[in-house]
Amino acid sequence: MRLWILRHGQAAPQAPTDPERPLTSAGENEVRSMCQILAGQPLDAMLASPYLRAQQTAALVADQLDFARGVSTAPWLTPDDEPAEVLRYLSERNEQQLLLVSHQPLVSQLLSLLCEGHRAGHFPMPTAGLACVDLDFVAAGLGQLQLLQSPAQLTS
Repeated sequence: MRLWILRHGQAAPQAPTDPERPLTSAGENEVRSMCQILAGQPLDAMLASPYLRAQQTAALVADQLDFARGVSTAPWLTPDDEPAEVLRYLSERNEQQLLLVSHQPLVSQLLSLLCEGHRAGHFPMPTAGLACVDLDFVAAGLGQLQLLQSPAQLTS
């Protein structure tokens, strides 16, 4: 499996609740820039956190890539979900190329668990940060990090 992990774009600092924080226009631009990397990738599915900013990020990616299959909501992709639980859900999937749209601290902890076998490693994932991990088998420590990119790196 090739697993793409995208953190949502920059979000408004305040909303009635954290899950309701929308993307800012800068966040939308960050996401659009990262679509350059995803363009041409044969994605089988997209899963996004139920939080508004992740849903907006995934919808923007789907639109930019003309991804007709739609985005599914994964309630186990919220900021404080347990990375080991995410692995359990991923082990039940059969896609070859899967995009997850989620949040910090989950995205960094998930990358650490996949690539290092524990969740304490540091993987910088700014807003709209994108990672790609290749897995022969979904399990802790078996992932091979192929890409770790931020929007700022694309413009520098």
